[in-house]
Amino acid sequence: MRIKIGIGYDIHRLEQGRKLYLGGKEIPFSLGLVGHSDGDCLIHAIIDALLGAMGEGDIGQLFPDTEVKYKDIRSTELLKEVMMRLKKNNFKIIHTDSIIIAEKPKLASYLLDMKKVLCPILQIKENALGIKAKTNEGLGVEGKGKAVACWATVLVKKK
Repeated sequence: MRIKIGIGYDIHRLEQGRKLYLGGKEIPFSLGLVGHSDGDCLIHAIIDALLGAMGEGDIGQLFPDTEVKYKDIRSTELLKEVMMRLKKNNFKIIHTDSIIIAEKPKLASYLLDMKKVLCPILQIKENALGIKAKTNEGLGVEGKGKAVACWATVLVKKK
């Protein structure tokens, strides 16, 4: 059995007039993430981690922001496409762990809902998906409430 690891990172600015999606869940908030897609930086970080584990580049190469068909697409749809690649390449997720860095809104009460959206897509049980929410203690663009960043790691095995 071959085991591989991938790491992913993403950051998006917060702006009025956009919905806030994290982990496939719409979070009630006055600001949303700016992006060509829905801006869901948690899913984008997970996608980058999966692509990295497979040795297949990054989200921008697979889903370029120059493609009209990806404009405002839900990131859950992009993740489903990456999962098809994972399956085609005979990989299976063992575990994934992630951190959302956002000063506001407070996200702790939404983490279980995010797992309920993501686990079926990732084809893993809830105990194989870690999602943590942290503030940046007022530091940087995340700490000033201007952006949300996410880190993700994923461990996969070749079937």
